Amino acid sequence: MATSPATESPLGIPRSRVRQLMAASIGNVVEWYDWYAYAALAAYFSVQVFPKSADASLVPLLATYGVFAVGFFMRPLGGLLVGSFADRFGRKAAMTFTIVLMGVGSLMLAITPTYEAAGVLAPIILTLARLIQGLSVGGEFAAATTFLVESAGPGRRGLFSSFQYVSTTIGQLLALGLAAGLGVMLAESDMNGWGWRVPFVIGAVLSLVGLWIRKGADETSQVAQEIQEGKVAQPKLFDFLRNYPKQAALIVGITVAGTVAYYTWTTFLPTYANITVDFSKTEAQLVGTISLVFFMILQPLLGMLSDRIGRKPLLITFGVGFTLLPVPLLGMLDNTFASLLLIQCVGMVFLGCFTSISAAVNSELFPTRVRAAGAGFPYSLTVALFGGTAPLIGTAFIDAGNPGAFPWYMSALALISTLVYVFALKETKDQPLR
Repeated sequence: MATSPATESPLGIPRSRVRQLMAASIGNVVEWYDWYAYAALAAYFSVQVFPKSADASLVPLLATYGVFAVGFFMRPLGGLLVGSFADRFGRKAAMTFTIVLMGVGSLMLAITPTYEAAGVLAPIILTLARLIQGLSVGGEFAAATTFLVESAGPGRRGLFSSFQYVSTTIGQLLALGLAAGLGVMLAESDMNGWGWRVPFVIGAVLSLVGLWIRKGADETSQVAQEIQEGKVAQPKLFDFLRNYPKQAALIVGITVAGTVAYYTWTTFLPTYANITVDFSKTEAQLVGTISLVFFMILQPLLGMLSDRIGRKPLLITFGVGFTLLPVPLLGMLDNTFASLLLIQCVGMVFLGCFTSISAAVNSELFPTRVRAAGAGFPYSLTVALFGGTAPLIGTAFIDAGNPGAFPWYMSALALISTLVYVFALKETKDQPLR
């Protein structure tokens, strides 16, 4: 039966599906705003939470970033546990759970006492809050990406998939923008004393807004309902690995280059430019912000393109691009604004060919019964091992006096993923979700 024009959006998408898209995307914005706010504010609260000595002034900041890294290694656990929960009880229930978790973590960060007031309890609370947030983000990817793809109509899975990174980027920009705005408006003493808590309070409140929006979403997994009614057996925790080991291994191969490229080009590149060619920190952050906006705009365009020509052509374009380009691109980096902007935007075009469709590709590999855990766990594990460590490895190469080795490292991983795209991955664009 034809859809009435009154029930369609201007893009020809039924309004019911648009509501589903908004439920996943707005909640995802909140999740990633909370996640990135920690890194954006670390320089302010590190000296409040960790002890500082005159001969080791960087210890608080190093400890703070250490806790940031620990959060990454909770993400695979979130992908596994929350993904399994989503397969058993539904995507909506899991997304409700993850946004509550993130709100709790953000609130805990907002009320974390100073080391002077509470001693060792202060870093313990901070670490616990970050562990909760890591669990939430890992579970969010598992639940929200499957929800997005399952909510899409025929020929729209690439488009809906792209909103995973649209919303992620909006959350990152909000966190960076609010932290920068507060830094300008408040005196440094106020920012160090109480100003850094404000974004975390806002994050906790936004989580309630996201929770309310997600409450109105429709469940996308009919199988989860059948599991609850006893018509289908409950999937066990590692059923996806026992029954679909090839698909799980494929996700690792698909993701390894993409996650290193993502965290390098969206997070580490301004720092890399500052360390290697003495690029201005302020200008580097401005270039990073401009390129993130450009990256966000690319996502739905590339997602729609994949719905027309397929997933493999985009993935191969990304893989070949990041196999051949990192060495010459980073080799032409100098301390001019135009140089870094060009390098970052060129990389973003190729990176978008991966990020815009990764949710669709991962979800299309598994049947509904184990889709969230099957897509969520191997993806989050790969992100933790390769994406979360990319800035650390890049910095280690620079510290060893060999900054040129890092782009070769990226190219080598991109070559591995390209071989997976060409020889191991089948086109899934026109296949119905199992």
